[in-house]
Amino acid sequence: MGKMKHNFRELKIWQESMNLAQEVFLQVKSFPAEEKFGLSSQLKRAAISVPSKIAEGSARVSGKHFIQYLETSLGSLFEIETQLLLARQMDLLEADDAEILINKTQELQKMIAGFIKTIHD
Repeated sequence: MGKMKHNFRELKIWQESMNLAQEVFLQVKSFPAEEKFGLSSQLKRAAISVPSKIAEGSARVSGKHFIQYLETSLGSLFEIETQLLLARQMDLLEADDAEILINKTQELQKMIAGFIKTIHD
């Protein structure tokens, strides 16, 4: 196995996705107990997936394989955005809190999409 091209801990996309995951976890604490295994659980899993896939992909020597993991993390971000919109519609999140998280999610989507464009074997 060759040397990793990217140290995931140094990647801004990983750092920002860790911050987003932490914020999602803090917000879902306020969800009602009946959402523990529903939307709350889904949001937390998707939020964990983003930095996890970035880290896992960074271990791939091939840029092509890393991109696949980045695309999976991008998919999870769209999942998070959808779930946040639903949480807002269901009054599980305050409008301001939802807007902040949605904006961070969209910004991270742009960052990852931009990073994907820079990767070459």
